[in-house]
Amino acid sequence: MKLSKAEEELMNHLWELEKAIMKDLIDAYDEPKPAKTTIATLLKRMQGKGVIDYKQVGRSREYFPLVEKKDYFSKQVNGLIKNFFNNSATQFASFFTKETDLSKSELEDLRKIIDSEIKKK
Repeated sequence: MKLSKAEEELMNHLWELEKAIMKDLIDAYDEPKPAKTTIATLLKRMQGKGVIDYKQVGRSREYFPLVEKKDYFSKQVNGLIKNFFNNSATQFASFFTKETDLSKSELEDLRKIIDSEIKKK
């Protein structure tokens, strides 16, 4: 399940809010706010992709995510590793650490995380 950039932005708002009616979702955007019809179209597409659903509350629809943020992004990162790094987490980690502006402190934090995971295994 791949979401467009606009769908991901809306999904991030929904993950943050946990459940929301249309007005809540529009209010979550910075100015200029998207049109109600744009949000409605995105919600319909996202429901079709099985990542959100809604329940009727009076005359409003209360939308909620069906997919957890962690699960969605884990799948996206794993797809990135598979498609761009020959399914090699090592190639991905090498690229990530060399091609991003990580500070020495951030690299040391990553080392601690890796060392902790190694101890668990």
